[in-house]
Amino acid sequence: MPQSQILSGLEDDPLWYKDAIIYELHVRAFFDSNADGMGDFRGLAEKLDYLEDLGVTAIWLLPFFPSPWKDDGYDISDFRSVHPAYGTLRDFQSFLREAHRRGMRVITELVINHTSDQHVWFQRSRSAQAGSRWRDFYVWSDSPDKYAGTRIIFKDFEPSNWSWDPVAKAYYWHRFFSHQPDLNFDNPLVQRTVMHTLDFWAAMGVDGFRLDAIPYLYEREGTSCENLPETHSFLKELRQHLDAAYPRRMLLSEANMWPEDAIAYFGNGDECHMNFHFPLMPRLFMALRLEDRLPIVDILKHTPAIPETCQWAMFLRNHDELTLEMVTDEERDYMYRVYASDQRARINLGIRRRLAPLLGNDRPRIEVMNALLFSMPGTPVIYYGDE
Repeated sequence: MPQSQILSGLEDDPLWYKDAIIYELHVRAFFDSNADGMGDFRGLAEKLDYLEDLGVTAIWLLPFFPSPWKDDGYDISDFRSVHPAYGTLRDFQSFLREAHRRGMRVITELVINHTSDQHVWFQRSRSAQAGSRWRDFYVWSDSPDKYAGTRIIFKDFEPSNWSWDPVAKAYYWHRFFSHQPDLNFDNPLVQRTVMHTLDFWAAMGVDGFRLDAIPYLYEREGTSCENLPETHSFLKELRQHLDAAYPRRMLLSEANMWPEDAIAYFGNGDECHMNFHFPLMPRLFMALRLEDRLPIVDILKHTPAIPETCQWAMFLRNHDELTLEMVTDEERDYMYRVYASDQRARINLGIRRRLAPLLGNDRPRIEVMNALLFSMPGTPVIYYGDE
């Protein structure tokens, strides 16, 4: 399909993401067009006028791909299709055209760190001979002692980053759940496959890609296996490929780090176009409760300058817990005390509550928080339902 047809209705602005209002949503939770109890792409297309009236200029879709749904769709079993509960690929294309016709761009997930263990790639890998290119599609080891210095992210659920596979008779690496084996980015075939996946959706007209769990692509002995130089080298290649084949598209990094560290994912303006500002988010909630601007002023003061073509993504809530990784122990205790006194609201190092209950369903407080969000030096990201 010609690029002019794909992008019909959109302004030809290479920096569109800097002035965007991004709306993050679950397709299955948004609007049900056929009364089967689950949202779908036809239903979402029916509600585009509402999103347009709201002022949304970009829609970020959470994973809609085929999946066993053990991790909210981030355990993907096919990167080039649509989960049948949401409709068909043709339904997605129709939604995309209608969004573009209204001047709204569409951002999808590009989950490249791992797959579902039900993906055909993993099934092929576990059955392949050791040392073959298909076995090396994932990270395997005869011992669970390799990369011993690497933290366990989901320590509430996983005792190790390694799990034994009885078919392969070896251990496979997973930074998240054991049903999400990590791809091996030292394998050139994996890198090419990721590029082809990007091409598939970009050629269809997708405008932006959120790179989930991007700091964990590579593993090296004697390191934390996070934010390695090899990751940045690959991102530069991915960006160069995207810019050459599909100009005016955007890469959004998910790197939960202090801003002085997170800026590495911008590179020199040659890696990701956007990056989430994770440490700001809990400080917006602190400032509101303390009735003191200091937490906000302090974190912004420690936020370095970024390349002119890059942008921070600012948010109040999203599909994950309200993360408290980027706060001090004292600040975390305070946040738990005032926003999650019920232990059931706490998970990992965060709080699992939506915006309204976090703020006591107090409309003026909700309005103040949204006003704060829109006044920050970045692009606002709204989680569906928080409007």
